[in-house]
Amino acid sequence: MTGRIVVGVDGSEPSLKALRWAAGQAALTGDELQAVTGWEYPASWATLMPGVPPEFDPERLAKEILDQSLAEALAPDIAATVTRTVVSGNPAQALIDQAKGASLLVVGDRGYAGFKAAVLGSVSTNVAQHAPCPVVVVRGEQL
Repeated sequence: MTGRIVVGVDGSEPSLKALRWAAGQAALTGDELQAVTGWEYPASWATLMPGVPPEFDPERLAKEILDQSLAEALAPDIAATVTRTVVSGNPAQALIDQAKGASLLVVGDRGYAGFKAAVLGSVSTNVAQHAPCPVVVVRGEQL
């Protein structure tokens, strides 16, 4: 019986490193790999962008980012086996929810959100504290 490894992907270089690491781990363990992208409208958009064009589709954009990330980080035969999940809502909470029943949750140390000066990004910190399974935070250069 195989397990499931959930990896958070937002298109940033740290998330691509996490995706590569998670794919390698899945190959070692035989676990399925699930790549998750969470998106939400920032609260400030209501006042900063009252005229968001009707054709703007953040879910479609998130799917494109996920597809591009898989194509960039993984060989095509491996990318084709990855379950792709796009979730509306807070990215950290989306990962925590998707990680229920998973063997492992993998994230990069930073993404596109949060303060660059932080030691860990807000998503990685949040999932490390609240995930229902073990968490790996991929940091630094891959060997």
